[in-house]
Amino acid sequence: MHDFLQVMNSFIYQESTIAFVTAAAQTCLLIEKAEEHSREEWREQMLRLLPVLYLRTRLLTSAERLLEEEPQRFVTEEDYNYTLLGIRNLLGSDDAYLDVFVDRGIYTDEVQTAYISEGVADIYQELKDLAAAFQTGQEPIMNDAVLVCREAFDAHWGQKLLAVMRALHAIQNDGMME
Repeated sequence: MHDFLQVMNSFIYQESTIAFVTAAAQTCLLIEKAEEHSREEWREQMLRLLPVLYLRTRLLTSAERLLEEEPQRFVTEEDYNYTLLGIRNLLGSDDAYLDVFVDRGIYTDEVQTAYISEGVADIYQELKDLAAAFQTGQEPIMNDAVLVCREAFDAHWGQKLLAVMRALHAIQNDGMME
């Protein structure tokens, strides 16, 4: 009975963690199957999933790492490039958008061209590594993968998610005005 309670109180079985991993898996699936959707359909589904993913990531409770080494990375350069090109091909001319560089919360006047496909591929890489870690079924690996993914969210992919949402939102609204 004690082991059962310990497992149920484990970080990876908490409601917030399960909700986060579920949102991550749904996002990976939509990204992986992008070619099965029209541009508009994929964009609409991303605009529904990304806010959920952002919220689920923010709602994760804190925990401690269980392993000394960094979790294994599963996404290869080929996987990353395949994802990037798939999204780039799907979006076509809608892939590029103008963005303002942000460094530590400070906006600059420097406007640069950014690409939805690159942001999505970066997000996918983090989420797919997490999903692959969960497929091992080894709780310490799963625990640390969630924590590493959350740290990466704070460091970079959270900003990319917001930028991709902003770009997709702009495209969606431009298309509605035509």
